[in-house]
Amino acid sequence: MMVGENLHNLNIDMPGDAHYTQKDLSTFSAYLAIIVRDSNGKVVKVHRQRSHSPTKNLIQLLIPVYYLNSNSISITIVNTSNSSVTYLPATPAGISYPSNQENSPSYLVMIQVGSGSQSNPYDAYSLAAPIADGTGTGQLVYGTPSISTSIMVSESSAYFYINQAFNNLSGGTVTITEVGIITQIYTYGPYGGNFHNLGNLLVWYDVLSSSISVPNGGSVVIYYTFVVNP
Repeated sequence: MMVGENLHNLNIDMPGDAHYTQKDLSTFSAYLAIIVRDSNGKVVKVHRQRSHSPTKNLIQLLIPVYYLNSNSISITIVNTSNSSVTYLPATPAGISYPSNQENSPSYLVMIQVGSGSQSNPYDAYSLAAPIADGTGTGQLVYGTPSISTSIMVSESSAYFYINQAFNNLSGGTVTITEVGIITQIYTYGPYGGNFHNLGNLLVWYDVLSSSISVPNGGSVVIYYTFVVNP
């Protein structure tokens, strides 16, 4: 008889945590939601999709500093200006939780939108065709990004969100096909010494499953939600 065969026929009670609860699946998920309003403030489209595109920049920054330091390894990161910068983990005291406050070693710059696409988001260092901040043709007026001030807990789930609003004063429809999160990274040594600016880094990137059209005079709000135990 094969090991495990007919175990369901054994006259014993199984503990609850032995049953399939889907907890063997990934406990981290990211979601992208987009709400479009017309010039009268009426919601004309709601877009939702699973987000699953951290970039190489972000993954490298998640490597434990202790490991890099112990092995004298430095990391080369490419910022949105396509400039290679060196992350030296032996000297900084760390990178803090992203904030949109000034004078932080790490802070959220913006959710950026674009009109292009890339087939390999892992290697993306910038959007393919960023939409500029302004009121000219094809542009959108970027609002101030917002990030939840604390981790929110709901039953067994914990999550935080990033959101940003955009207004269309361009005189015509503006179409969005790609979205990304850009963070400014600073590193620093003990007592604030050895300060180093890595520049703007694209840390998350998504090509939309369907394009978003923002009418003239309308607006769009983009939400990123990151959840543990969804």
